[in-house]
Amino acid sequence: MMVLRRFSPPFTSTRCRVAALSLACLSAVWGPAQAQPSRALQAADPATPAPAAAPMVLPATGAMAPQERPADIARAREIWRRANERVAEFPRGHADLLRWEAKNPGDAAPAADGNSARPEALDVAQALRMSLRQRPDLFTHADMNALATGAVRVAYARHVRDVQRAWVDAVSARQSWRHASDIWDATRTGSELGQRMVVAGNWSQARLMREQLLEASAWQASVNAQATALAAQERLAQLLGLWDAQAVAQLGERLPAGLPAVPPRAVPGEGLSESSLEAAVLRADPLLAQQRIEAQRELAAVSSARRQTWNAAVDAALAAMPDPSTTPTPPHIGDLSLLRDHPLERATRAEARLLRAASERRSMARQAWAQLQARHASAVHAQNVVAQLQAALEQETLLRYNGMLQSSWELLASARERMQSLDAALQARSDYWRAKADWQALLAGAEFAGSDTSSNAGAGATATPAGH
Repeated sequence: MMVLRRFSPPFTSTRCRVAALSLACLSAVWGPAQAQPSRALQAADPATPAPAAAPMVLPATGAMAPQERPADIARAREIWRRANERVAEFPRGHADLLRWEAKNPGDAAPAADGNSARPEALDVAQALRMSLRQRPDLFTHADMNALATGAVRVAYARHVRDVQRAWVDAVSARQSWRHASDIWDATRTGSELGQRMVVAGNWSQARLMREQLLEASAWQASVNAQATALAAQERLAQLLGLWDAQAVAQLGERLPAGLPAVPPRAVPGEGLSESSLEAAVLRADPLLAQQRIEAQRELAAVSSARRQTWNAAVDAALAAMPDPSTTPTPPHIGDLSLLRDHPLERATRAEARLLRAASERRSMARQAWAQLQARHASAVHAQNVVAQLQAALEQETLLRYNGMLQSSWELLASARERMQSLDAALQARSDYWRAKADWQALLAGAEFAGSDTSSNAGAGATATPAGH
């Protein structure tokens, strides 16, 4: 007790001096706490002021004003005369009239991209670097062993795949939103033309209602596409560690206008051929290599005769197993000498685990490569065949319209069909880049994600009826 009383005050004093010195050193290095606050602490603090999230800018619902119904024939003629005079002011009639009105301020819906000055585009590499600032667990360290390093590399491959997929979804969903807005604009034009035809007395209310139904369907598709684009943007923002609503809104402006072009050929990668794909996938899995070493060690401890005896017992148990469709009874082995042979048990279990893992990895390689080829072929076909045919058809429709062989509504329907074909080509291109991300992740050691949500981004934009 005397010793404790003697040395306790100096120890306490020294501890206080060390603590004060540590705080002074931290203040000298990092500066005041207010100078560099932690972004994580700011984001998690409910008291952190943040601007309100920008509301969705929805297009006008397209509700039509009530039709003016004259009480006498003189009033009906006056309405008909005014409507036709407005149309006659333009050489090409209704279409030119609506085009002129679109150039003047009115009730047109705001465009998807409101700002003309766009910031620098955010590519995949920049997005990945931003996301890694929030993932210190994906950094390898100098004191890691081979197994720990391999586990980090597999987790890193999964993260890269997630970022690439999120970036592709965000870009394609935003572009699909623009397509849906264009389709809605075309249907709005047709509905407005139909309304004027009813006023002029050249159309029935039934035909106008069909145009209004088309507009209502296109409006819903445009709203759904906008919601899908915002959801994809939020998913990407989560991976990048963006928590401020204003920063998330600016992220949408930084996304490029479209996805990269699809390469002319689907290639597995540098130095790879179709005959070496499975081997490359097997080599990329660090856990599989560890399992192989373990199975080799366990199998070397058991004689081949003992393994043959075990295999014979397994064959006999499988042959004696009842019909699984009538009696779900598992196979049974009754030789206790085999069951109590622990080296044999470890060897058989290690061999079975290795076989299952190797079969799974080889199957992943075949599936991922087949999906990449299929997605590439679909993207090229949609871009070079379907979209070009639809564009040529729209040009032919425009020529026939200029020759007064087709109506304005047929021209608008052709424009809607072309926008839908462009959106289908966009979804095919998006599917290819998602499949490319899956393939690269598999080659880096991650598992095969599979085609879970193919063409889901912007799917609502293609729900608009194309014809009448």
